[in-house]
Amino acid sequence: MATPRRPIPAATLQPRRLSRGKRTAAVLLLVLAAMVAWYARPLLATARTGAAYGARVACSCRFVAGRPLGDCRKDFEPGMGLVTLSADEASRRVTARFALLVRESATYREGWGCQLDRWAD
Repeated sequence: MATPRRPIPAATLQPRRLSRGKRTAAVLLLVLAAMVAWYARPLLATARTGAAYGARVACSCRFVAGRPLGDCRKDFEPGMGLVTLSADEASRRVTARFALLVRESATYREGWGCQLDRWAD
């Protein structure tokens, strides 16, 4: 014989309410996520532009003007402190990275000067 089911008390059917601090933290986290989503695309586009500028200027400085790569940072505009440079002498290529977000390269081509690899051919 089956035992009769007892009704579930109404108190257990109520949804649990978050404390005021947890609600505030959840709202702030949601606002922060919305801001990151809103600004991520323009921020990455700006970072890519800065890296491309750095690669192009440093490539021209290194392979057209013949200056050392460390000296080429003097040609950068103010605010380009997060751009790091590396050069591959064998392939005549300079790579610029902006704050570990994006990377752009420029290669020296005889008769053409320095071209961003993204736009080459």
